[in-house]
Amino acid sequence: MSIQFSDDNPKAPITAPISLPEDDVEVGLRPKNLSEYIGQEKAKQNLAIFIEGAKRRNEPLDHVLLHGPPGLGKTTLAAIIASEMGVNLRKTSGPAIEKPKDLAALLTNLDENDILFIDEIHRMNRSIEEILYPAMEDRQIDIIIGQGPSAASICLELKSFTLVGATTRAGQLSSPLRDRFGIDLKLELYTPDELLQIVERSAKILGIPTEPEGAREIASRARGTPRVANRLLRRVRDFAEVTGTGVITKSAADDALTRLDIDRDGLDAIDRRLLAGIIRNYGGGPVGLETIAATINEEAITIEDVYEPYLMRQGYLTRTPRGRCATRLAYEHLGLAFTGNEQLSI
Repeated sequence: MSIQFSDDNPKAPITAPISLPEDDVEVGLRPKNLSEYIGQEKAKQNLAIFIEGAKRRNEPLDHVLLHGPPGLGKTTLAAIIASEMGVNLRKTSGPAIEKPKDLAALLTNLDENDILFIDEIHRMNRSIEEILYPAMEDRQIDIIIGQGPSAASICLELKSFTLVGATTRAGQLSSPLRDRFGIDLKLELYTPDELLQIVERSAKILGIPTEPEGAREIASRARGTPRVANRLLRRVRDFAEVTGTGVITKSAADDALTRLDIDRDGLDAIDRRLLAGIIRNYGGGPVGLETIAATINEEAITIEDVYEPYLMRQGYLTRTPRGRCATRLAYEHLGLAFTGNEQLSI
């Protein structure tokens, strides 16, 4: 079964970092300010300075672009920015802004220094994007009223505001739009120690009895993503309550995650099928993305955005100009003999 890359896809696997309906409970787990926000130290420290500078000058924060793999906390960070600045947050997404009047309604309803958060900003229509340029630079938008010879252009003045754009595909942003963001923050996958702090914090908020080693077991298999860590915590809780003592111990977490087909390195069945397909069908690579997608019956965009970032960071996969290659580590993980492949000569 192929997975459509969508933020409301109920069929996505538990390890997919994209948002699922079951993640609604995470709203109560999200930190409210920078001091509670775990991880992303470099981005967090720089952002704290930018916010403090804007507050001292009594100015709106410069426009902010947040980019990185899904599930790392871009929406949470936008809410924190609004909280730290003491202003309102208005949320929308690129695909939701279908007509110029939709964007005009959002912008004209903002109060002084408010935050407008646009998720998936790379999916915004180019015609809408062009209306956004003068709004970001000059706090003005031009609206066309009427049609034909009677059409008239009206220039509307806007209040000062900050646009926070979030994207998982920064390369798809047009240069004119990207250049208008004064603050560019790239979010990285989390370390196991950072995820351990997140799991322990979430377990405390949800009232889940968790031993440190049990929390660490979950963190080590969460693919460097807080959203996945919180999702696994809830699933392991179910197993611990039904088949165990109700306490998440190391053995309880290991048993639950093994039943969920998530191995000790955080790879699920699709990860292993992807690596095995490259090795067994194409000699370890290089092989093109579309070919891999057809081989394992998954969407190319899902592989690129959901699975590849983690596999590449962990050293199981490399991306070359000629295609994807499985590394020696991938062979070893699958228990296969490494025979070498063309990536060694690239």
